[in-house]
Amino acid sequence: MEIQRVVSKGGVEAWLVEEHAIPLIALQASFHGGSRMDPVGKEGTSAMLAALLDEGAGDLDAQTFQERLEGKAIGLGFDSDTDSFSASLSTLSENRDEAFSLLALALTKPRFDAEPVARVRSQYLSARLRLVEDPQSYAGELWVEKALPGTFYGRPANGTEDSLKSITVDDLRSYAKANLARDRIKISVVGDIDAKTLGRLLDTTFGGLPKKGVAVKLQDVKPQGGGQTIVERRDIPQSVVVFGGPGLKRDDPDFYAATVLDSIVGGSGFGSRLTEEVREKRGLAYGVYTYLMPLDYAGMSGGGVATKNANVSQSIEIIKSELARVVADGVTQQELEDTKTYLTGSYALRFDTNAKIARVLTSVQLENLGIGYIKKRNDLINAVTLADIKRVAPQIYALDKMLFVVVGDPAGM
Repeated sequence: MEIQRVVSKGGVEAWLVEEHAIPLIALQASFHGGSRMDPVGKEGTSAMLAALLDEGAGDLDAQTFQERLEGKAIGLGFDSDTDSFSASLSTLSENRDEAFSLLALALTKPRFDAEPVARVRSQYLSARLRLVEDPQSYAGELWVEKALPGTFYGRPANGTEDSLKSITVDDLRSYAKANLARDRIKISVVGDIDAKTLGRLLDTTFGGLPKKGVAVKLQDVKPQGGGQTIVERRDIPQSVVVFGGPGLKRDDPDFYAATVLDSIVGGSGFGSRLTEEVREKRGLAYGVYTYLMPLDYAGMSGGGVATKNANVSQSIEIIKSELARVVADGVTQQELEDTKTYLTGSYALRFDTNAKIARVLTSVQLENLGIGYIKKRNDLINAVTLADIKRVAPQIYALDKMLFVVVGDPAGM
């Protein structure tokens, strides 16, 4: 896979993978920012903006805009996560120019008409009520709130009832102007298009965006509450447990060792240590998992399990015991080799469609890993040693730095 760096006459840069065998084009464009840039008291602004950008733009109202997309089989969507705001576009080659034109219109001339704004707000308010009633979703949000209190990461990304009701059209426009700017964008394009054509389309699509976003200085944050277990009682037959603590940021040289270790402990699903101990040996829960959470301004690790109230205490003790064991003893050579084989062999599955390739390339750009990263990624995984694992384990699994949150009615706690 050859990745070309394309820079337009106007200075807009994109990574391009040409593939002319099939007449399809996929684009992924992501802006640094996301929900962490929501104004205080206006949580959910970026989420609502993502839901509204394709609800009418320029002289096209919501229905007409959607009909234009559907009539040409153009896929266009927007999304906001913790650290980025993204646009995804897919189109047949024959509809290329119109697809890019509609993307440009959505980004630079959104309408924010009263009906779609009211509808989207209502959808997010309903989703908020569902989240509060859903133990799994609520436990995750509660962990974030308790671990990162008073920080830009500790706020609900999709808003609260009060914040969603307070967001105005002016708030949406202000967020877009401040954050959807050319100096924050990373673009990847994959498919039936050449560099010259893409260069022209980059200017016509993204040239109308502000040149620079509003500068905001942010400091790194670290999760709090280490060593604590917080229980929020609910009269339900099964409890949800979410746990986590410090981890590594993406640019840490030990991140690859952490990736291998996480896969061994709980990140690989049914092949992991925690699944073996909690599910297979004792039948305490259907599933148990861990993950790494490298954010722009925080490195964190996490995990979770859901089980009957009678099994919660024992499940937590087993999880803690396994984490302590891996910190004290590391892993075996066989576990290390098997996990390397899994991680390197499965990597190719991320590149089986144009859209997946575009997403990966944009993530690589956002994380500043370099245009040659994909070719050397498996070598970085294979270079991990037992000594690396032993060194990184206390950084992500130290129990005195881990916060456990339980939502339910666990027995004996």
